[in-house]
Amino acid sequence: MAQQADDGRGRADRARETAVEAALGKLDLDTKARLLGGQDMWSLPAVPEIGLTSLVMSDGPIGVRGVRWSADDPSIALPSPTALGATWDPELARRAGVLLAQEARRKGVHVLLAPTVNLHRSPLGGRHFETYSEDPYLAGLMGSGYVQGVQSGGVGTTMKHYVANDAETDRFTVNNLVSERALRELYLAPFEAIVKNARPWGVMTAYNAVNGTSMTEHSHLVNDILRGEWGFDGFNVSDWMAARSTVGDIKGGLDVAMPGPLTVYGPALVAAVRSGEVDESEVDAAVRNVLRLAARVGALEGAEPAVSPSELPGEVDGESLAREIAHRAFVLVRNSGVLPLRSDARVALIGAAARDARVLGGGSATVFPPRIVSPLDGLSVALPSLTYSVGADPSDELAVADKGFTLRAVCRDAEGTVLGAGTLPNGQVQWLGSDLPAGVTHEALHSIEIKGTFTPRESGAHAFGTRGLGAFTLTVDGTVLYEGVQTMGAESDPFEAFFGAPEERGRVTLTEGRPVEVSLLHTLDKSLAMPLPAVLFSLVHLDPRRDEDALLAEAVAAARDAEVAVVVVATTDRVESEGFDRTDLRLPGRQDELVRAVAAANPNTVVVVNSGSPVELPWREDVAAVLLSWFPGQEGGAALADVLTGAEEPSGRLPTTWGPLADAPVTQVTPVDGELPYTEDVFIGYRAWEKSGAAPTYPFGHGLGYTDWTYESLQVQGTTATVRVRNTGERAGREVVQVYVSPAERDEQRPTRWLAGFANVTAAPGETTEAVIDLPRRAFEVWDESAGAWSVATGSYEVVAGRSLTDARVCATMSSPCGD
Repeated sequence: MAQQADDGRGRADRARETAVEAALGKLDLDTKARLLGGQDMWSLPAVPEIGLTSLVMSDGPIGVRGVRWSADDPSIALPSPTALGATWDPELARRAGVLLAQEARRKGVHVLLAPTVNLHRSPLGGRHFETYSEDPYLAGLMGSGYVQGVQSGGVGTTMKHYVANDAETDRFTVNNLVSERALRELYLAPFEAIVKNARPWGVMTAYNAVNGTSMTEHSHLVNDILRGEWGFDGFNVSDWMAARSTVGDIKGGLDVAMPGPLTVYGPALVAAVRSGEVDESEVDAAVRNVLRLAARVGALEGAEPAVSPSELPGEVDGESLAREIAHRAFVLVRNSGVLPLRSDARVALIGAAARDARVLGGGSATVFPPRIVSPLDGLSVALPSLTYSVGADPSDELAVADKGFTLRAVCRDAEGTVLGAGTLPNGQVQWLGSDLPAGVTHEALHSIEIKGTFTPRESGAHAFGTRGLGAFTLTVDGTVLYEGVQTMGAESDPFEAFFGAPEERGRVTLTEGRPVEVSLLHTLDKSLAMPLPAVLFSLVHLDPRRDEDALLAEAVAAARDAEVAVVVVATTDRVESEGFDRTDLRLPGRQDELVRAVAAANPNTVVVVNSGSPVELPWREDVAAVLLSWFPGQEGGAALADVLTGAEEPSGRLPTTWGPLADAPVTQVTPVDGELPYTEDVFIGYRAWEKSGAAPTYPFGHGLGYTDWTYESLQVQGTTATVRVRNTGERAGREVVQVYVSPAERDEQRPTRWLAGFANVTAAPGETTEAVIDLPRRAFEVWDESAGAWSVATGSYEVVAGRSLTDARVCATMSSPCGD
């Protein structure tokens, strides 16, 4: 059957190639060059003469935003990739991809700009919530499952950001200096695995340079390795605004420069061909890749799509899957027996993030879900005897106007004539390219007014402000709070300039439940050098600030009166977001102090950590339980209730090491003179922790459940490990069986051990089950820089199966695989 499927796929591929070549032969040079650049923010131009419709791309990876970056076009929001990585389940990642393909088709999207498979090189990486793991093998398998799922729904993917885009500081210009060995064994490895396992239809090349060459121009890494060695046949799109050289990019293997309409391709590429700098065959190769993508997604007449309508997967319940991924991802790192909770327990829920949940990270991964179930929402349903108090707020910054606001946007020209208007679900205007209200053009647009009403949910002094560049007039309840111009600071990253720290402009004392009128008039500064037309600004707001000591005292009193205290602590979008790296791993605000005070008042304190990446937990030994919820997506509060009450088991395992910054082996993310040397070479993550000898807070692979497991045996035959485990607890459970290998003869140039395989198993109480795990040949290979090739490290290896990197249960020895 497999041979028949391969033969059938081969015939379909050949038929599509015939259609592609026929279409390519009908195009003149100008049309070909135009097809390689965006016509706007998210799409490529249509070419009706050959039956090519416009190809539409959209950001992911936790949802499908579509072409409108606005909360009035909602999208299912799944848990963050670190959460998905914590499930250690490529099949669950595949199911997530199936849902996202369904969302993409609903929104008219052909290509999802995901998954992100860069590695957690340093815990300071500000965008790590958007990637899976510090381990390349785990990241590669999770990314493969994701790509398989999305593409099974007839939607393309772009594995990104190729390659070594592992931090945000100076990301547009940084030159990362990485050894060939580290590239091969770590940073290229997830991409290679996805090409092998999932045949992705696209790749996105990164902003950064590697060893002196910009990734959009890196012929060696793109043409020689990605396409040549691995056989990748998809299209290569630049990260947005990363393409800078017409000749360098086309020769470096870049097919599509985004966004448009002004790109390094189009007329500039035509001129380069006619001047002899570029051969037209190089343009043809890029166009061929674009047409192949179009054929696969059903956008090219005369070509059968890779997935016919009859082959599409069945409808997926997005809310149900989001909830399942969340509870599967939660990692219980500590439990003295307080969890799971009784449904009739008197519980004090504490923390600002329990009420105003943070369900996703900041930046281009942002989507706007149709609903958000906060921890307070979820636990209020599951626990009738629940009280709530704020305790401590992780942020005193103003945020986008949301709860209590009813807003719309009115667009006017320079004479004050209304051009058009539209509703706004919140105070953020984010119109990119052609994404404007009906009847409005960038050429005519002069000013935008956010106006409407605000009904406070509490009395006191409410703070209002602005975020963005240009002229603003802010009026609340008839009082002008601000009239002035915000200019560009020292920011070099647009995400910092437009989505960074808001500016408070004034405070107004308001009464709970009494509506007031609000208005923010923004006049565009058209002198700003923007790469494409955009309108980006926000009305921001902050509820009255109560005395912090009083809030802490209320929380302590509530904890003292309860049987169990559940404290939700969190990072903010000023801590974890695209556009900047972290400077420390501490929880913001007085949250650490809050946990200590609550734990002193109630020994049955459970702490839920709502962050996308590691944070320091200085109080962990003082509390009864610690549960990591990551950024749990829109159903996070419902999933949290499931796990805390025992309706579901927390079955996640750490996909990255957690430890204090002072002991972290790799902390350098800031370039010096434009360069960032990866001096640690192949030693990142747990490999580096083991080399340094420092003990992390929680090791790679760690995670507890609500049952117990006994590892009974490990047998290795050839390169297949069979691990027999027994559920010795009192309830059904899920175990992630992890297999690590280490060479018998230690070599300081190699890690002590590394992940070679894993499997999810389930069993009822008393039941025995087996995990059969194939150990890939690559687990025994090293990159020989002198030979420029992989070589099998001969000798014997210790094979260990266990519950984490440091929790070995059974072991065996084997010889390294030889031959092909």
